[in-house]
Amino acid sequence: MHGMHVHEAVVEAKEKVTGATIHFVNHEYDKGAIISQAKVEVLPTDTAEDVSCKVQAAEKIQLIEVLNRFAKQRRD
Repeated sequence: MHGMHVHEAVVEAKEKVTGATIHFVNHEYDKGAIISQAKVEVLPTDTAEDVSCKVQAAEKIQLIEVLNRFAKQRRD
């Protein structure tokens, strides 16, 4: 499951938390080693679109943090 289907499933299941994962890519879909995970709060009033926006915002912050961490490791 991917894209908006994930967010719809989160809302339908009345989950309180969802999130984003950055992982290394390998030959299996979404099976690479995890680099970073971020949690996102889901409110009872959130729609799938709301959840999508929250996850995308978290992903942007998370990506910058991961890139900075990799860049720092290269310098050290």
